[in-house]
Amino acid sequence: MKVVILAGGFGTRLSEYTESIPKPMVTIGGFPMIWHIMKYYAAFGHKEFFLALGYKAEIIKQYFHSLNTVNSDFTINLIDGGLEVHNKVSLDWKVTLIDTGLDTMTGGRIKRLQSYVGDNPFMLTYGDGIANIDLSDLKSFHEEHNKMVSVTAVRPVARFGELALDGSIVTSFQEKPQVTRGWINGGFFICQPDVFDLIEGDHTVWEGDPLEKISELKELRAFKHEGFWQCMDTKRDRDYLEDIWRSQNVPWKA
Repeated sequence: MKVVILAGGFGTRLSEYTESIPKPMVTIGGFPMIWHIMKYYAAFGHKEFFLALGYKAEIIKQYFHSLNTVNSDFTINLIDGGLEVHNKVSLDWKVTLIDTGLDTMTGGRIKRLQSYVGDNPFMLTYGDGIANIDLSDLKSFHEEHNKMVSVTAVRPVARFGELALDGSIVTSFQEKPQVTRGWINGGFFICQPDVFDLIEGDHTVWEGDPLEKISELKELRAFKHEGFWQCMDTKRDRDYLEDIWRSQNVPWKA
């Protein structure tokens, strides 16, 4: 199944890094976040990617253009530019990089990929979140309910300790537990091609009118994921993911 990754935002809340690079290129363990996401999809057999670029698109394009070379040893002849690659490390991915506009909203970026995606269902996610979702189960879930969109629902770890109160009496205290109430959009969608008809243009926010309309039509289903999920919105999030990577107990490592 084709995989669309939204990788064009400004990443303003991660400005410590994104003044010079786009958010999906912020590294965890020396590898860009987008590499971690793609490697996870590839582990489930989904290796055809379409990256919707915007802010600093050229940096992501340059990275993938030289990816196999950078991950291998090579000899370069500076006289004529000849290149000899040794013990070549190659990834069997097919990556299409599309500049979808600097100020285009998330829905508009999806719409601009319509001609690339075609008339088949496709996977969709953001370039700043990682999880250990069973993508095969997600795919089966989508095929079974036969609706327009499946969205992964998650309950992230709370940033602060959670208190249960009876008046002023604290009846329970948990330090940074998983959120116990409510579910949030964790990304990792599967969409039928019908969704393109509900996106007007570049100004459309995917999480606004399109998903609201799909929900009203009873065409949106939630795949509940109780396992690991983490977005990378702030430096604290990035540092947390880096600590996990260094621990060698990496939930998303494929």
